[in-house]
Amino acid sequence: MNEPSFTIGIEEEYMLVDLQSRDLIPQAPRSMLKECRARLKNQVAPEFLQCQIETGTRICRSLKEARSELAYLRRSVAAVAETHGLALVAASTHPFARPRSLEHTRKPRYNQLANDLQEVVKQLVISGMHVHVGIEDDDLRIDLMSQLSYILPHILALSTSSPFWRGRNTGLKSYRISIWDGMPRTGLPEYFDSFGEYRRHVNILVNAGVIEDATKIWWDIRPSERYPTLEMRVSDVCTRLDDAICIAAFYLCWTRMLYRLSRNNQRWRRYSTFLLDENRWRAHRYGIDEGLLDFGRGEIVPFTTLVDEILDLLREDAEYFDAVDELERMRVILDEGTSAHRQIAAYQAALDAGAEQEDALKAVVDLLITETLLDTAPGN
Repeated sequence: MNEPSFTIGIEEEYMLVDLQSRDLIPQAPRSMLKECRARLKNQVAPEFLQCQIETGTRICRSLKEARSELAYLRRSVAAVAETHGLALVAASTHPFARPRSLEHTRKPRYNQLANDLQEVVKQLVISGMHVHVGIEDDDLRIDLMSQLSYILPHILALSTSSPFWRGRNTGLKSYRISIWDGMPRTGLPEYFDSFGEYRRHVNILVNAGVIEDATKIWWDIRPSERYPTLEMRVSDVCTRLDDAICIAAFYLCWTRMLYRLSRNNQRWRRYSTFLLDENRWRAHRYGIDEGLLDFGRGEIVPFTTLVDEILDLLREDAEYFDAVDELERMRVILDEGTSAHRQIAAYQAALDAGAEQEDALKAVVDLLITETLLDTAPGN
């Protein structure tokens, strides 16, 4: 078995807010995408809603390269947005926007989504972060996908940035998942014994005219249809750049650890979707606050313990990728909280200071605007 390249690519979806109202814009300025593409070429694209914009790094050979790319992408789109009186927000929901006031991008693919999914797709005022890891062998990609499902709840918990919906604190750290799960072909992936078996299942849907191709399979992790990569899609957008790179490091290092096992004819135990879904729900509801189930012990383990175990398990892989600091940032996330924690704290602090609810929610947007560009300056 040839060793995978373990290249990295990161896609982020951002929201565009009006600097006066702090609300999402219903329509994107006509020239904005053109101006972004003049700077970033094919690294920027429209999203389903006009209030969103997507960027993607080039193929990166290291996490440090990926960080530099992501910082440049955030700075560049934010600079263009500012000329239109807009700001960039890296979060998976907006604190108070109303979906019905927003318009989708007029492209054939998005028009078809709007027609096929009706009311469901109108709720998709959500953003995500996707991390691609280069694994060129088709069957290895499928084998690792089934094992990687185990850590998807851990990744979600460490990335949460969507506690608010339509002006309310939902009580969930990732409300994005509640919206996303209303879509078809989402959630944890099916188990397959080979790439051929996976393709046979996909082709049933394609041949029946249900989907055009596998890009409309929106699992939490999937084999990319366009690239020889395994694409992780469960995470919220991380508001802080360094948290995003930590999530990418976690996914990359765990993937290589599983590959190391496979070289020795070993593998991570395959757990039922029934059990994995329970941890997915706990991450969705509590984030890092209440721990996850250890299936072997049959008990809930706090995240401080889980992170200690993860860092020990992945030490060799973090050193291999020169990513020890990036992975160790998990401890910072535990100490300072995720974006969801900071949003809730900013909202409560504003209320405690006498602000009306509307102004408290705007204070959350201000926090998000600031943190989206935190540490993105050249040289950081």
